[in-house]
Amino acid sequence: MIMKRIAFALLLGTLGTSVPIAQAASSFQVEDIEIKGLQRVALGAALTHLSFNVGDNLNDFRISQSIKALYQSGHFNDIRVYRDGNRLVYRVRERETISEIIFDGNSDLKDEQLTESLDGSNIRVGETLDRTVISGIEMGLENFYHSVGKYNAKVTAKITHLPRNRVNLEFTFVEGDSASIKQINIVGNEVFSDAEIMDKIELTYDSPWWNFMAQDRYQKQTLQGDMETINSYYLNRGYLRFKVDSTQVSMTPNKEAVYIALNVTEGETYRVSEVDFVGDMAGFENTIRAINPLQADELYNGAEVTYTEEVISKFLGRYGYAYPKVTTIPEVDDENHTVKLSISIDPGKRVYVNRINFTGNHVTADNVLRREMRQMEGAWLSNGVVESSKSWLMRLPYMETVEFETKQIEGEDDLVDIDFTVKEQPSGSFNAGIGYGSETKLSINAGVQQNNFLGTGNQLGFNVAKNYYQKNATISYTDPYFTVDAVSLGGQVYYSEYDAGNANMVEYNNKTFGLGLNWGFPVNEYLRLNFGVGWKYNQISQLQAYDQIQNFYDIYADPNDPDGQLAFRTLDLNAGLSRSTLNRGTFPTAGSQQRLNAKMTSPKSDLQYFKLNYDAKFYFPLTRSQKWSVLTRVQLGYANGYGTIEGNDQLLPFWENFSAGGADTLRGFENNTVGPHAIYRSPQKLPGGSCCLGPDYDSIGVSQSSVGGNAMALAGIELIVPTPFLDESYANSVRTSIFWDAGSVWDTEFNLESYENLDPFEYEKIDDFSDPGRFRSSAGISIQWLSPMGPMIFSFAKSVREEEGDDTSFFSFNIGKTF
Repeated sequence: MIMKRIAFALLLGTLGTSVPIAQAASSFQVEDIEIKGLQRVALGAALTHLSFNVGDNLNDFRISQSIKALYQSGHFNDIRVYRDGNRLVYRVRERETISEIIFDGNSDLKDEQLTESLDGSNIRVGETLDRTVISGIEMGLENFYHSVGKYNAKVTAKITHLPRNRVNLEFTFVEGDSASIKQINIVGNEVFSDAEIMDKIELTYDSPWWNFMAQDRYQKQTLQGDMETINSYYLNRGYLRFKVDSTQVSMTPNKEAVYIALNVTEGETYRVSEVDFVGDMAGFENTIRAINPLQADELYNGAEVTYTEEVISKFLGRYGYAYPKVTTIPEVDDENHTVKLSISIDPGKRVYVNRINFTGNHVTADNVLRREMRQMEGAWLSNGVVESSKSWLMRLPYMETVEFETKQIEGEDDLVDIDFTVKEQPSGSFNAGIGYGSETKLSINAGVQQNNFLGTGNQLGFNVAKNYYQKNATISYTDPYFTVDAVSLGGQVYYSEYDAGNANMVEYNNKTFGLGLNWGFPVNEYLRLNFGVGWKYNQISQLQAYDQIQNFYDIYADPNDPDGQLAFRTLDLNAGLSRSTLNRGTFPTAGSQQRLNAKMTSPKSDLQYFKLNYDAKFYFPLTRSQKWSVLTRVQLGYANGYGTIEGNDQLLPFWENFSAGGADTLRGFENNTVGPHAIYRSPQKLPGGSCCLGPDYDSIGVSQSSVGGNAMALAGIELIVPTPFLDESYANSVRTSIFWDAGSVWDTEFNLESYENLDPFEYEKIDDFSDPGRFRSSAGISIQWLSPMGPMIFSFAKSVREEEGDDTSFFSFNIGKTF
């Protein structure tokens, strides 16, 4: 503490001498008050701390009280009072103002943490310096280091004076190393060995050099946590009377190592003799008894008791009893080593929701968020329904994080407000894509997409793309809440030009344009039905015929104009079933998503065919924080024609074939390279040019280009990992994964057996490139980043089976700009 020096002097102007206040009259009427020495503190602010004014009668006691009040204001280091006749003069010395706070040598404690801690002690830049708290801060910081085992740590505060009554405050840290644990002794344990107990706790000693994850440095908090772990370990196995009698931590003279000794009493195991319920069960007695996992004649288990309390509390919370009190009261019979468990239940009042509030939605309209709420205002508060509301918000593709807090209304014990805090992420983007492959080299595309148009939650897209094999443009719009009960309505218009020869497929051009409408209907919280109808025009030109499509070509081609264009108009009917329990719309880490879609052309269309697709993704979190997760996915497809045309079976159009390869299906392979390859068969002529030898002598050619197939099976598994060297604040906008993709595409309608009579060499070529059982796989790393400028994807993959045509690496990324 700073010593307060207080001096009183009385100046008697008439005599020209000074005498102490005690010798003067006991009181006087003050004619003037003057405060000298003020620099930063305003005169008016200083006078507010005095309890008297000019004209009041003063005595020694009131003057001493005024000095105390000025000290308590926190602005002054020294105060002296003088009397000049009936004038009262205060001479003060102000406390210094902190100009800068400097930290040097700290690594365990970040500057931000230290600044926050000092702020709690009113030590901040621009404020006055209270020297009395500095030593306490030094001691508190050193105690923190001692708690983490750094007993040689030293914290020193240095004050440097500056002009104009300012100071710099510098904290110098000498942290040192944490004391190592030389030995941990457990005394009194007989049922469980030292090794069994040590295996359950974090602290350890004498660890091998390669076990860099071992916690062999002493920390007080970790030791306390380990004691709780040991206590729970015994309680969960029936040792109701177990206790840690004492803990000794002995330090070596150089403070660089410690010895830890735990003295325990194990006691005997106790069995549950009876489970009873007391209190008010709010009319749910039968249900509560049914969900109770505790049973008589079983060993006492502390974890199961806690779990039972939580289960009952959550159950009551579903029906509006938001703050139930569920307490288990044990009645211990030490003679028979049994315990009777009485579960006391007080549900409290049923709580209702007064208001649901949203903050953080700077773009998204309030009603867009409110329509995702399953918890209604005015209804009773259900913790399960509130969590469901949070999940629905998280599934929106323009939400990064969602948190909520339940607040009781002051003066009301049965009303609460629910405050949702959301963090939005880019919902609209102008994106461009660049791809590179060992064969196809560079490709580019561009597009515009807005998933939260003008904050309405509606989706608007105008996408254009141009690369080495395709040009397309699409305009689409979807209102997910066309009706209040979540019936969606959308539509799209599109145009496309596709050059299959440049897309690693057999040569043909396909010009397409069309339009469509789609509707969606919710079945329940997770299940949704979708229907659609569309009209499409396909124009096929420059077709290079091959064996797999010869039957289709013979039906529709004009024999008088074999090189002419083929044109088809179709009316497409679509139906789908989707189910999603994903925990968020972008970068999910838990839950599943399954989609089943069926498409068929109407019987009056130029082409009659159907396509079935099944796509499923399952996320399995490996840690509670869900930073590590496993994604498994499967994609199945089958298509074929139906009906007949001019006595021939309708066939699936070859441009509707499934294909695989590329970033969306099998990473590590070029686009559309996985699947059967085109077979060209030509007859062998007789010597002299006359035609021809029999079909068994036909010459076979197999292209390097894929033609796809009417059946597809793809699968993959990904390990989602935390992105190295990335700040925690970006965890929801960057995803890194290690993946393995596998799959195959084949044609169930193409008969390979018809080529068995060919020369073995010729047949082997067909079998190599068109075998329906041909299995492909790849592995690699993918990094996806939802940046403020839009989505960016970086991926690198390599085919696992390096065969002819498969030795391909693929690298691609997409960049965008939010608007």
